[in-house]
Amino acid sequence: MYRILLIDDDAQLGPPLATYFQRFELELIHALKPSDGLTQLGGGGFDAAILDVMLPEMDGFELCRTIRKQGDLPIVMLTARGEVMDRVVGLELGADDYLPKPFEPRELVARLQTVLRRRRAPGQGAAAGSLEFEGLTIDHARRSVLRQGVVVELTGTEFDLLHLLAREPGKVFSRDDILNQLRGHEAELYTRAVDIVVSRLRKKLEPLDCIKTLRNAGYSLALRRAAP
Repeated sequence: MYRILLIDDDAQLGPPLATYFQRFELELIHALKPSDGLTQLGGGGFDAAILDVMLPEMDGFELCRTIRKQGDLPIVMLTARGEVMDRVVGLELGADDYLPKPFEPRELVARLQTVLRRRRAPGQGAAAGSLEFEGLTIDHARRSVLRQGVVVELTGTEFDLLHLLAREPGKVFSRDDILNQLRGHEAELYTRAVDIVVSRLRKKLEPLDCIKTLRNAGYSLALRRAAP
């Protein structure tokens, strides 16, 4: 059973949500304050976190930034009124997905299952091996990336985007192609999300110049395959 940490100051939200989550083999633990949530996360054993934006002590954005400094735990943010700027900021800070309040519990479960599946699912067929480029190694089975021999910590969304581009280096993927591959047709989509994830990836992969932008077309991986 996956363990999920909800950090939200609404005391009425946790118990019914925890009961609902059990139907899907998800154990939900509820922390009312960021400090309590960070303490619980420090103890380990969680597979994902759900963060509300409006919190006491620190807002959800600062909390997301703090969690990201400690690792790549999947994060879903609950954004107030579905504000686009909240979504953009959350994604820029490293959140894997977002959901506007009020939300349907089934949709929250679906978003969690998606980020967990991306993190946990083993590779299959050709996708399971390592992809070797000049200065970059992508291991799909272990979901790890080495940049010039140094491990790069990526979120699940960042890894999946990089792996998508690396499977067909040089091929141009439009924003719609990327969104459909990474999030599915049923999800609420907007193309700005792709630009945000690409920007994060570029910073993490520096000094390598990995991702090429083709104006009005999309993105492609610009690295050469490593020599055998």
